[in-house]
Amino acid sequence: MPTIKEVSEHAGVSQATVSRVMNGTAKVVEETRQKVLASMKELGYRPNAHAQSLASNRSNSVGLLISEFDGPFYGALMAGAEEVLRDAKKRILISASHGDKKLEEEAIEFLLSCRCDALILHAETLPDEYLIEQANQGTHVILINRNIEQMEQQCLYIDNEQGAFLATDYLIKQGHSNIAYIAGPQWKHDARERFWGYQQALGKNNIGLKLNLVVEGNFREDGGVAAVKKLLASGEPFTAIVCGNDQTAYGAISAIEEAGLSVPEDISVVGFDDLPYSNLIKPRLTTVHFPIRQMAAEAARRILTDVYNEKGLEIQPSRVEAHLVERDSVKQIM
Repeated sequence: MPTIKEVSEHAGVSQATVSRVMNGTAKVVEETRQKVLASMKELGYRPNAHAQSLASNRSNSVGLLISEFDGPFYGALMAGAEEVLRDAKKRILISASHGDKKLEEEAIEFLLSCRCDALILHAETLPDEYLIEQANQGTHVILINRNIEQMEQQCLYIDNEQGAFLATDYLIKQGHSNIAYIAGPQWKHDARERFWGYQQALGKNNIGLKLNLVVEGNFREDGGVAAVKKLLASGEPFTAIVCGNDQTAYGAISAIEEAGLSVPEDISVVGFDDLPYSNLIKPRLTTVHFPIRQMAAEAARRILTDVYNEKGLEIQPSRVEAHLVERDSVKQIM
């Protein structure tokens, strides 16, 4: 393995110049930079990433915490952050918590042990106090889909309550009053916020909450299937369902059709997330748009600005307004 000394001799420059080229810590004349890069390639020299990080006090890596590796939501989240960081020649380390508090904490500790310069966290189980403590200890943290008042400038979040309110209110305006709700797991803060938005819309329109029409799901397709079977078996009449997310809605539509009914002729369905598949299924799903890929990209841009001092990046507001995407899964019954 060639050394930095051999590269400097081959290129006819000082070892300090080779170091500056590798680390990007100072400006180097382009002709000299190209000469060093050519020598590195010819000699087969590979920079020692660990040594570089020690020298610059930067690992040029960003940690990302997610709940799961599967599913279109988390795929979009990972892709949004990775694309921006890759373009800036930064690396991303990803760890998953699988919705477990202990695993979530361990994942964060792992990312910190890897000397990540900053963390992007989709943290669902850890208390606010833990995340505030991490931020106060000097870790640059960006939270996605969560708002903590003491960290608001480091949070990127959609108004989940507003989104569920819009979905429910839209159904009411189409003439529906018996509206079922398939919630996400209530230990998740976004699931609780969305359930509250559903209740707020009912209350605003003087419609009482019927607990027989509320089923807690799991934010997955199989949860949507099981919830619809339970709703149909309850005997409580309903003409529409608000689903906690799009994946739940996919399962709900499948179960409705399996029962010999159709969407939206018999039962209208509204989702939340606006995943790409929602515009492709039949009927195309009416849903609340959640720009998770753009939100993750924004988190990466904030880190490039705040941690790596990159200039000229446009920073977006922390709070994203929810809006409804009207498609084909809702029938007007007025």
